[in-house]
Amino acid sequence: MLCATDIHKGFDGLGVLRGIDLNVEKGEVVALIGPSGSGKSTLLRCLNQLETVDSGTIVLDGVTLCRTRDGKLTYADPATLRRITLKMGMVFQSYNLFPHMSVMQNLTDAPMRVKRLSRAQATEQAQMLLAKVGLSDKADQYPYQLSGGQQQRVAIARALCMGPEILCFDEPTSALDPELTQEVLGVMRELARERMTMLVVTHEMGFARDVADRVVFMEDGFIVEEGPPEQIFHSSNPRTRRFVGEN
Repeated sequence: MLCATDIHKGFDGLGVLRGIDLNVEKGEVVALIGPSGSGKSTLLRCLNQLETVDSGTIVLDGVTLCRTRDGKLTYADPATLRRITLKMGMVFQSYNLFPHMSVMQNLTDAPMRVKRLSRAQATEQAQMLLAKVGLSDKADQYPYQLSGGQQQRVAIARALCMGPEILCFDEPTSALDPELTQEVLGVMRELARERMTMLVVTHEMGFARDVADRVVFMEDGFIVEEGPPEQIFHSSNPRTRRFVGEN
């Protein structure tokens, strides 16, 4: 479904991604783990077009986002890029809700503007998704009236409103205390049970161990090891074993 090949990305001459190859199959939950600065979030941002790669090829659902041939990087035309954008949802660690909009408005704005849903259609969809994340009673509240865990669950619902083929999470619980973390992880576990395709950058080793179909360990801009959770959490690779043991 998602195929990234030989991805390179640097900032100010410093290589952050150094030849990353990553595949995500439909219905698969892939957890990206590794120390801070290993390139996990940068990889996610490149896949989501929030950053441009320096070189490499990215294909989503058979549609090419970018390709490098003979040393030349080419991105798809704007219409194709927009089409790919709609296939990928993103949940950030800082929620990124619109503070001047109610919860309902946060969930209906993009479907009405981008997908051209009627207000009634967008509202019905939003109500269904708020029920899914356990926040049916918060539709008329504003982000500042919600806890961090509630805001993150709204952010997940908002991403789902666009009907993405794959949902990407960038440290979705890093700003939350343990109790609120479990609220958010509970929603993500339910999505995994429904076979939502997910790519999750996380420091939550329990989630990676119990929910992910595959765990990818990154360090210094490289993929050191990837495999089923039981392989990664009982790895013979000293770098993987050291990181897992410390977390």
